[in-house]
Amino acid sequence: MRVKGGTVTRRRHKKILRLAKGYYSAKRKLFRKAHEQVMKSLLYAYRDRRQRKRDFRRLWITRISAACRAHGVRYHEFIHALSEQGITLNRKMLAEMAVRDPDAFAMLVQTVVRSS
Repeated sequence: MRVKGGTVTRRRHKKILRLAKGYYSAKRKLFRKAHEQVMKSLLYAYRDRRQRKRDFRRLWITRISAACRAHGVRYHEFIHALSEQGITLNRKMLAEMAVRDPDAFAMLVQTVVRSS
């Protein structure tokens, strides 16, 4: 007796096509093209979850560096002075401070650089 797997195959195809909703042209309509694109998209999503952390760190460092240069201090000198004094503010908080509260950041730069 022959077993037909139509319902299982249809379920599997529908699952992939649901994931491919919103893709362009055949990538959302044809199973093979949709499957290829969904697999590639899942790889990109996995990779970019890690990449996002690196991108944000680069952004924070750029913002801190720009704010430090406005006060005549280089980024690496500022970070070194912070670590020497035992101030444990992370780069995210320093960048927020530089953007949202420039006066407090200026005071921090002056106190840290003077005393080192």
